[in-house]
Amino acid sequence: MAIVNSLMNPRVINLFLAGDVMTGRGIDQVLPHPGDARIYESCAKSACDYVALAERVNGPIARPLAFGDIWGDALTELERRRPDARIVNLETAVTQSPEPEPKGVNYKMNPANVGAITEAGIECCVLANNHVLDWGCSGLIETLTTLEQAGVHLAGAGRDQASAAAPAIIPVGTARVLVYALASPTSGVPATWAAGAHKLGVNLLPSLSETCAQVIAEEIHGTKRPGDIVVVSIHWGPNWGYAVPDQQVGFAHRLIDSGAADVIHGHSSHHVKGIEVYRQKLILYGCGDFINDYEGISDHEEFRDDLVLMCFPTVRCADGTLADLNIVPLQIRNMRLHRISLASTRWLADTLNREGKGLGNGITIGPDQVLRLVRVEARETRPPRRVE
Repeated sequence: MAIVNSLMNPRVINLFLAGDVMTGRGIDQVLPHPGDARIYESCAKSACDYVALAERVNGPIARPLAFGDIWGDALTELERRRPDARIVNLETAVTQSPEPEPKGVNYKMNPANVGAITEAGIECCVLANNHVLDWGCSGLIETLTTLEQAGVHLAGAGRDQASAAAPAIIPVGTARVLVYALASPTSGVPATWAAGAHKLGVNLLPSLSETCAQVIAEEIHGTKRPGDIVVVSIHWGPNWGYAVPDQQVGFAHRLIDSGAADVIHGHSSHHVKGIEVYRQKLILYGCGDFINDYEGISDHEEFRDDLVLMCFPTVRCADGTLADLNIVPLQIRNMRLHRISLASTRWLADTLNREGKGLGNGITIGPDQVLRLVRVEARETRPPRRVE
């Protein structure tokens, strides 16, 4: 299938969407400028313990890794496809703050390692998640400042509610990609992290109700212009489990029904979840992790959280509908992203087909082991349950 972007075809925009990029803790320790390795977990006191776990499973990691090394084969794919906008959920604080929030698991990356983000040409980091304030207010301020100075667009956290709720605006030729980022308490974001009129924090959703969807839609319509593509990035739900709650379905559908959202970019689960095309618009309910230090952690193996997805949706500028979706599967090994075996690709395709069956779509494997959305059925969905 031909790879298109806005330079080749100004009628479409090609996006790169990935789930949780967790460059803190063990990943930070293998980068050129490892920060303070102290952590405050019940089972580990040093971030280096996670490096040792990975090496125990997959062999030695030559340190330091270059910034691009953790992206591995993903960089080759990004260079080949040249997406118009690259968007990830950055689930770590970028700080040297020594004061963790008392929550048990805290992620941070040394600001000197910000090249781990810029090396992949990431245009937008979503910060509306349950780790961006792991090192308190000073940690968030340093995160915002570091990424801003690196030229990265931010969405979902800020120095006050207005900046936390504001979209990242990515120019693409004469068009724009607007990224709105929201965090749901269902993903473990504390209510105290919510930004306020004069308080820094995250853009926290009170609920996934019809009322909240209407408020978000009105905010988007206040900024959206004809030809804009709107990505609504939402951190929601628990770490494990394939079920997609009625509240998530209803919230996503309402944002699309209102004409506000063109793509729903969901994340929080450590593994991939079902994909839906609703009214010809893409809903990713759970993109899964993309970069993490979980190698060697023995739990939830049935979910294969070592298998990750590069999602490349092609969206029509005229109406925001989905023109195409290609998904490149990779595997985390030795804290790098690698091409995967055909058997693992088949496992992912089977999983996405199983979880997508009730959502009206099918996945096939191309000759290059790229997963492709091949079937979108018109289906009657039950009215979403009213949740206030």
